[in-house]
Amino acid sequence: MRFAYLIMGHYDEKVDRAEIGGGKAQIIGVPNIEAACQVARELQADGVDAIEVCGAFGEEGAGKLAEATGGTISIGYVVNHPATAEAHKKLFG
Repeated sequence: MRFAYLIMGHYDEKVDRAEIGGGKAQIIGVPNIEAACQVARELQADGVDAIEVCGAFGEEGAGKLAEATGGTISIGYVVNHPATAEAHKKLFG
């Protein structure tokens, strides 16, 4: 199984990437939902089986990735803990 974890913030999806396990697991930083959708389509074409996204995406953002990939990849999302939601807004808007 191959999977990726997308984080959203002040990142450039072309350079903010890392992988372990010979590429079976990847982490990719994206600046926004639009870039994340493009990355998700690229991951889909590359044979990635599942994508997990950070809490900045929320349910709506995860849904947009599911739409972008035609519902063919499992998309999961982390839920922000209420105690950290305000701190996240200050950092990433």
